[in-house]
Amino acid sequence: MQAFFAIQDDKKHLQEILMVRCHLARLMGEHKMKIVDVARETGLNRNTVTLLYKETAQRIELDALDKLCKLFNCKVGDLLEIQEDHEKNEK
Repeated sequence: MQAFFAIQDDKKHLQEILMVRCHLARLMGEHKMKIVDVARETGLNRNTVTLLYKETAQRIELDALDKLCKLFNCKVGDLLEIQEDHEKNEK
């Protein structure tokens, strides 16, 4: 899942971008599961699982997050990660 939050610092002209990464594809690979398997086991819509797998989802319901964590016996931090990236904003 990729979500972007930009904060502009006028003094240093830096733009900080926070990106939420979803590790569903990695967890599925480790458990040798396909999208259809995850959808069936969790009761989640196949499209929801596909969007999370491809990291194109814009949001995730807490219920879906709970079901995925229970399926993979993991914590939220194992499934989602915030990555920071700094880019210089040329002005």
